[in-house]
Amino acid sequence: MIAIIDYNTGNLRSVVNAVRRAGAEYVLTADPRIIERADRVLLPGVGEASSAMANLRATGLDEVIPRLTMPVLGICIGVQLMCAGSEEGNVRTMGIFPTEVRRFEADKQQGIKVPHMGWNRIEQLKTPLFDGVAEGSWIYYVHSFAPDLCDYTVARTTYGREFSGALARDNFFGTQFHPEKSGSVGARIIENFIKL
Repeated sequence: MIAIIDYNTGNLRSVVNAVRRAGAEYVLTADPRIIERADRVLLPGVGEASSAMANLRATGLDEVIPRLTMPVLGICIGVQLMCAGSEEGNVRTMGIFPTEVRRFEADKQQGIKVPHMGWNRIEQLKTPLFDGVAEGSWIYYVHSFAPDLCDYTVARTTYGREFSGALARDNFFGTQFHPEKSGSVGARIIENFIKL
Protein backbone atom coordinates (compact mmCIF):
# COMPACT_ATOMS: atom_id res chain seq x y z
CA MET A 1 0.00 0.00 0.00
CA ILE A 2 1.28 3.46 -0.96
CA ALA A 3 0.39 6.34 1.34
CA ILE A 4 -0.02 9.55 -0.68
CA ILE A 5 0.29 12.39 1.81
CA ASP A 6 -2.53 14.92 1.57
CA TYR A 7 -1.38 18.17 3.18
CA ASN A 8 -3.43 20.71 1.21
CA THR A 9 -0.90 21.46 -1.52
CA GLY A 10 -2.83 20.41 -4.61
CA ASN A 11 -1.69 18.27 -7.54
CA LEU A 12 -3.04 15.12 -5.92
CA ARG A 13 -5.30 14.03 -8.77
CA SER A 14 -2.52 13.59 -11.34
CA VAL A 15 -0.34 11.72 -8.82
CA VAL A 16 -3.24 9.46 -7.82
CA ASN A 17 -3.95 8.76 -11.50
CA ALA A 18 -0.29 7.89 -12.16
CA VAL A 19 -0.20 5.48 -9.20
CA ARG A 20 -3.50 3.94 -10.31
CA ARG A 21 -2.15 3.46 -13.88
CA ALA A 22 0.87 1.68 -12.38
CA GLY A 23 -1.55 -0.78 -10.76
CA ALA A 24 -0.60 0.01 -7.16
CA GLU A 25 -2.92 0.20 -4.18
CA TYR A 26 -2.91 3.57 -2.45
CA VAL A 27 -4.57 5.68 0.20
CA LEU A 28 -4.77 9.50 0.44
CA THR A 29 -4.04 10.44 4.03
CA ALA A 30 -2.53 12.85 6.53
CA ASP A 31 -2.77 10.34 9.38
CA PRO A 32 0.72 9.62 10.77
CA ARG A 33 -0.32 6.13 11.90
CA ILE A 34 -1.38 5.11 8.40
CA ILE A 35 1.72 6.70 6.86
CA GLU A 36 4.04 4.87 9.27
CA ARG A 37 2.48 1.51 8.32
CA ALA A 38 2.60 2.04 4.53
CA ASP A 39 4.92 0.10 2.21
CA ARG A 40 5.77 3.26 0.26
CA VAL A 41 5.10 6.96 0.85
CA LEU A 42 4.59 9.72 -1.72
CA LEU A 43 4.92 13.40 -0.75
CA PRO A 44 3.59 15.32 -3.76
CA GLY A 45 2.61 18.94 -3.97
CA VAL A 46 2.40 22.20 -5.82
CA GLY A 47 2.51 25.46 -3.91
CA GLU A 48 4.60 27.79 -1.81
CA ALA A 49 7.30 26.31 0.43
CA SER A 50 6.66 28.15 3.70
CA SER A 51 2.90 27.49 3.55
CA ALA A 52 3.44 23.84 2.65
CA MET A 53 5.92 23.44 5.51
CA ALA A 54 3.42 25.06 7.89
CA ASN A 55 0.84 22.48 6.79
CA LEU A 56 3.25 19.64 7.60
CA ARG A 57 4.09 21.15 10.99
CA ALA A 58 0.40 21.56 11.87
CA THR A 59 -0.08 17.80 11.65
CA GLY A 60 3.32 16.80 13.06
CA LEU A 61 4.30 15.23 9.74
CA ASP A 62 7.48 17.35 9.63
CA GLU A 63 8.76 15.08 12.43
CA VAL A 64 7.20 11.83 11.16
CA ILE A 65 8.52 11.93 7.58
CA PRO A 66 12.28 12.11 8.36
CA ARG A 67 11.92 9.03 10.62
CA LEU A 68 10.28 6.84 7.97
CA THR A 69 12.20 3.70 6.96
CA MET A 70 10.25 2.61 3.86
CA PRO A 71 10.93 4.18 0.42
CA VAL A 72 9.69 7.78 0.34
CA LEU A 73 9.36 9.88 -2.84
CA GLY A 74 8.92 13.66 -2.77
CA ILE A 75 7.66 15.33 -5.95
CA CYS A 76 8.14 19.05 -6.78
CA ILE A 77 7.38 20.96 -3.56
CA GLY A 78 7.65 17.57 -1.83
CA VAL A 79 11.37 17.25 -2.61
CA GLN A 80 11.92 20.92 -1.72
CA LEU A 81 10.48 20.30 1.75
CA MET A 82 12.92 17.39 2.14
CA CYS A 83 15.87 19.77 1.65
CA ALA A 84 17.53 21.91 4.35
CA GLY A 85 15.80 25.17 3.52
CA SER A 86 14.15 27.24 0.82
CA GLU A 87 14.48 30.83 -0.32
CA GLU A 88 10.72 30.73 -0.94
CA GLY A 89 9.39 32.22 2.27
CA ASN A 90 12.90 31.90 3.79
CA VAL A 91 11.87 28.69 5.54
CA ARG A 92 13.83 25.88 7.21
CA THR A 93 12.55 22.57 5.94
CA MET A 94 13.02 18.91 6.98
CA GLY A 95 16.76 18.62 6.27
CA ILE A 96 16.75 15.11 4.79
CA PHE A 97 18.88 16.35 1.88
CA PRO A 98 21.62 18.80 2.95
CA THR A 99 21.07 21.33 0.19
CA GLU A 100 19.26 24.63 -0.27
CA VAL A 101 16.39 25.43 -2.62
CA ARG A 102 17.02 28.60 -4.62
CA ARG A 103 14.95 30.72 -7.02
CA PHE A 104 15.81 30.86 -10.70
CA GLU A 105 17.07 34.17 -12.06
CA ALA A 106 15.24 35.34 -15.19
CA ASP A 107 17.50 36.19 -18.12
CA LYS A 108 15.86 37.50 -21.31
CA GLN A 109 19.08 37.20 -23.33
CA GLN A 110 19.35 33.47 -22.53
CA GLY A 111 15.59 32.90 -22.80
CA ILE A 112 15.32 32.03 -19.09
CA LYS A 113 11.79 32.76 -17.87
CA VAL A 114 10.52 32.24 -14.34
CA PRO A 115 8.69 30.03 -13.65
CA HIS A 116 10.43 27.29 -15.60
CA MET A 117 7.54 25.51 -17.35
CA GLY A 118 7.89 22.75 -19.89
CA TRP A 119 10.06 19.88 -21.02
CA ASN A 120 13.74 19.57 -20.19
CA ARG A 121 16.36 16.82 -19.97
CA ILE A 122 17.69 14.85 -17.03
CA GLU A 123 21.38 13.89 -17.13
CA GLN A 124 23.90 11.89 -15.06
CA LEU A 125 21.24 9.48 -13.81
CA LYS A 126 21.96 7.33 -10.77
CA THR A 127 20.03 4.95 -8.46
CA PRO A 128 17.39 2.29 -9.30
CA LEU A 129 14.79 5.07 -9.58
CA PHE A 130 16.10 5.52 -13.14
CA ASP A 131 16.41 1.87 -14.19
CA GLY A 132 15.45 1.67 -17.87
CA VAL A 133 15.42 5.48 -18.24
CA ALA A 134 17.76 6.74 -20.95
CA GLU A 135 20.35 9.42 -20.25
CA GLY A 136 19.03 12.74 -21.50
CA SER A 137 15.37 11.74 -21.26
CA TRP A 138 12.78 14.51 -21.46
CA ILE A 139 10.69 15.21 -18.36
CA TYR A 140 8.21 17.93 -17.37
CA TYR A 141 8.87 20.83 -14.99
CA VAL A 142 6.70 23.58 -13.48
CA HIS A 143 8.68 25.50 -10.84
CA SER A 144 10.40 28.73 -9.87
CA PHE A 145 12.73 27.20 -7.27
CA ALA A 146 14.99 24.15 -7.34
CA PRO A 147 17.47 22.33 -5.08
CA ASP A 148 21.16 23.08 -5.55
CA LEU A 149 23.51 20.28 -6.54
CA CYS A 150 24.91 18.23 -3.66
CA ASP A 151 26.43 14.83 -2.87
CA TYR A 152 22.93 13.29 -3.07
CA THR A 153 22.09 14.59 -6.56
CA VAL A 154 21.08 11.64 -8.75
CA ALA A 155 19.84 13.55 -11.82
CA ARG A 156 20.84 16.97 -13.12
CA THR A 157 19.04 19.49 -15.28
CA THR A 158 20.25 22.78 -16.69
CA TYR A 159 17.99 25.81 -16.88
CA GLY A 160 20.07 28.96 -16.58
CA ARG A 161 22.06 27.04 -13.97
CA GLU A 162 22.55 23.38 -13.21
CA PHE A 163 20.32 22.06 -10.42
CA SER A 164 19.21 18.79 -8.82
CA GLY A 165 16.51 17.26 -10.99
CA ALA A 166 16.40 14.40 -8.49
CA LEU A 167 17.93 13.54 -5.11
CA ALA A 168 18.37 10.26 -3.22
CA ARG A 169 19.63 9.44 0.26
CA ASP A 170 19.08 6.06 1.92
CA ASN A 171 15.33 5.34 1.59
CA PHE A 172 14.47 8.93 0.56
CA PHE A 173 14.07 10.01 -3.07
CA GLY A 174 12.85 13.22 -4.64
CA THR A 175 12.17 14.60 -8.10
CA GLN A 176 11.92 18.31 -8.80
CA PHE A 177 10.22 17.41 -12.07
CA HIS A 178 6.74 15.89 -12.28
CA PRO A 179 6.97 12.19 -13.19
CA GLU A 180 3.18 12.02 -13.23
CA LYS A 181 3.18 14.53 -16.12
CA SER A 182 6.24 13.16 -17.93
CA GLY A 183 4.71 10.55 -20.21
CA SER A 184 6.24 7.09 -20.52
CA VAL A 185 9.50 8.18 -18.86
CA GLY A 186 7.66 9.42 -15.79
CA ALA A 187 5.52 6.29 -15.71
CA ARG A 188 8.69 4.19 -15.66
CA ILE A 189 10.10 6.25 -12.77
CA ILE A 190 6.91 5.75 -10.75
CA GLU A 191 6.95 2.02 -11.51
CA ASN A 192 10.60 1.87 -10.41
CA PHE A 193 9.71 3.60 -7.14
CA ILE A 194 6.90 1.12 -6.51
CA LYS A 195 9.39 -1.75 -7.00
CA LEU A 196 12.06 -0.34 -4.63
